[in-house]
Amino acid sequence: MTSIITTSSGEDRSLAPYACHGPASRGRQFDEGDENSSIGSRTTFQRDRDRVLHSGAFRRLKHKTQVFVYHEGDYFRTRLTHSIEVAQIARSMARALRLNDDLAEAVALAHDLGHTPFGHAGEEALARCMTDYGGFEHNEQTIRILTVLEQRYASFDGLNLSWETLEGVAKHNGPITSGAQLRPAISQLDAALSLQLSTFASAEAQLANLADDIAYLSHDFDDALRAGLFEIADIAHLPQVKQALARIERTYGEIERGRLTHELVRRLISVFVEDLLRQSTANLQALDAGHPDDIRGASAAVIAFSPEMATDLEALREYLFTNMWRHFKVNRMTSKAKRVVTDLFNLFMSETNTLPDEWQFHHKQPLVTLSDTATARVIADYIASMTDRYAALEHERLFDLGPILR
Repeated sequence: MTSIITTSSGEDRSLAPYACHGPASRGRQFDEGDENSSIGSRTTFQRDRDRVLHSGAFRRLKHKTQVFVYHEGDYFRTRLTHSIEVAQIARSMARALRLNDDLAEAVALAHDLGHTPFGHAGEEALARCMTDYGGFEHNEQTIRILTVLEQRYASFDGLNLSWETLEGVAKHNGPITSGAQLRPAISQLDAALSLQLSTFASAEAQLANLADDIAYLSHDFDDALRAGLFEIADIAHLPQVKQALARIERTYGEIERGRLTHELVRRLISVFVEDLLRQSTANLQALDAGHPDDIRGASAAVIAFSPEMATDLEALREYLFTNMWRHFKVNRMTSKAKRVVTDLFNLFMSETNTLPDEWQFHHKQPLVTLSDTATARVIADYIASMTDRYAALEHERLFDLGPILR
């Protein structure tokens, strides 16, 4: 069933009744008073998307690791290019399902903002350093960025995004039902906005989550082949890869490696997207949802792959884990990255006066007056904000016996 929704706020298109709609948003934490004024020609979720795009944290993703550190090569993906690719896939699928593509795009663009330098290696090191100080987890750090750490607006900290976008980021991996999942920043946001943490997120947020899987499972093959971590022949037996390669050969015969790799990646994305759209459409029809809350209150995620495709995707994930993410060349980079993050954290904790001035007074009071736990959180915020190259340069400044004014 389709509902035609037309409003004066510029949102004029066909949306399904279970899609999130800007004028029906549950609002923002801080009232800005201009949501539907003359400067509000953008919809609620378009404003959210644009605020993410213009944030400092989003720009810094340009030099944050996806798998390969920035200096390994100009063609490998970064957190920025990955986030843009996730947003494109999410936006396209949202339109096909008559969901709100602006909301899906906003959640997709924001989902990786909390990543440390050096990708998961940096996160593992920082989480270990923060074990006695409340821990560290990149999804919670994303919430901290969106609600506290971005300080650009005169009236509030954070980006003051809509309830639906913040809910989507907080719960895009599913309901938060255990104490281990309920991190302090998310708990505080829930206290302010009542995010209904025990339910699923909107269909748009579920879609952004699976668009992330589609993007990295497809594009990591591209990067790994480019890096020479394995060859086409090594992956020709894998599910979906085997079928895609056979179709390419039937259509084009033998083609050069660059074209073959691109054809493989684009066909993998297409088959993943088509399966997700087909299964999700069937799920939505079975649920007969008439409101976004019907999606949230469902007993399982409504946006999903078919069981057969989910099995194939897990096989691809396992192959990449062994042959790319844990390849010895990547492990060597990972080892160095962990040392950089650990060294920086330990030095800043023991000598807080080596932090930049703006971070020594980050809480509008001297860092030396804070508890160890509060101090560690400031240091974690600082390190997590770094790009790969800034972290490496900061490490060089502090540990190499050379000029520090660089």
